[in-house]
Amino acid sequence: MAAEERIASLMDGLRSILEGAVESPSHWQVLLDASANLWRYSGGNVALLMMQMAQRGTDEPTLVAGYKEWERHGRTVLRGEHALWVIAPRTARVQQILLPDGTRQRIPVGEKPPNGAVDEGKKTLITGWRGQAVFDVSQTQGEPLLVPRTSDASIVDVPQLWDALARVARTHGFSIQVTDAQFGLTSGFTDFAQHQVQVGGWLNAEERVAVLAHELGHVLLHGPDDKVGKLYGSSVDHRGLAEVEAESVAYTILKAHGIDRGPQSASYLSGWADAVIEAEHSVAARSSSPRQPASRVDIAKSVLGRVTAATKDILEVTNPPGFGGKVPPGDASLRLQGQDSFAGPQHPVGPARGLEISGP
Repeated sequence: MAAEERIASLMDGLRSILEGAVESPSHWQVLLDASANLWRYSGGNVALLMMQMAQRGTDEPTLVAGYKEWERHGRTVLRGEHALWVIAPRTARVQQILLPDGTRQRIPVGEKPPNGAVDEGKKTLITGWRGQAVFDVSQTQGEPLLVPRTSDASIVDVPQLWDALARVARTHGFSIQVTDAQFGLTSGFTDFAQHQVQVGGWLNAEERVAVLAHELGHVLLHGPDDKVGKLYGSSVDHRGLAEVEAESVAYTILKAHGIDRGPQSASYLSGWADAVIEAEHSVAARSSSPRQPASRVDIAKSVLGRVTAATKDILEVTNPPGFGGKVPPGDASLRLQGQDSFAGPQHPVGPARGLEISGP
């Protein structure tokens, strides 16, 4: 298949997945469940990996890497296995310069800049997209490796997770107040003017963690300068799709840490998507802009991308079990300290609580 045809095929598959997700809360939740395991991947690539594994009648992907990357870790792709495909950017390195007249220009690296130009450093630009072949750990064999399981809620250290989420809030300039005196007795509230997150003092420890994760979704996505959030009818008022985004962020973070809060009613996208489309049609009717109003799929793609980006930022700090779907760099060990299980042809000796065996 030609590169352009492969990208078109992947995009068609992604559109089909998003059409189902925008109509069905259960389909949206399946995407979030997969994102909790593959959180180092973009939302679109998580959906594509799920789709391709499902088409083959196999388990969902757990740990994914390219052919040569698996070789660096002592594993090889099994004979007869077909690659999974994700979408990766095509990039180019350029040199940015400041011209004497104050304008900026980008030239190929190594090209001599004009006289009087000031070198402002090199940048990497995305010039297009390509299909990248990867393989799940279940498609490989070789050196055993540890793959933690996140489904055992009893191993979750809730106070530790709270502290990690609090660090995320502080990094973004927000303080946390646990109070019984919240306005309207809402479980949580984000005050952008005061740079403060409030969490209900009457909640138990796990509920407080869930509320704080939800409010961090607002902190990362719905500030006063968030143009997309304003389109959603949200911004500082936290309405519409902003609630879907924040609740989806919280659900994915908790799931990655082994806490399953069950179905989330806020995950129903269809009604809010239609409200956004109606608002865009109204704006378009009063404007001469050629921009076309978004479709349901466009909105679902936007929400999924924003949710998974915010989730990744948070999970990189909270450090849940597992690898987020990507193996570490070639010089890093896949073995986890203090763990008792592995992926490979042999079974471990001793308990394997919190871990699962993956790969033949």
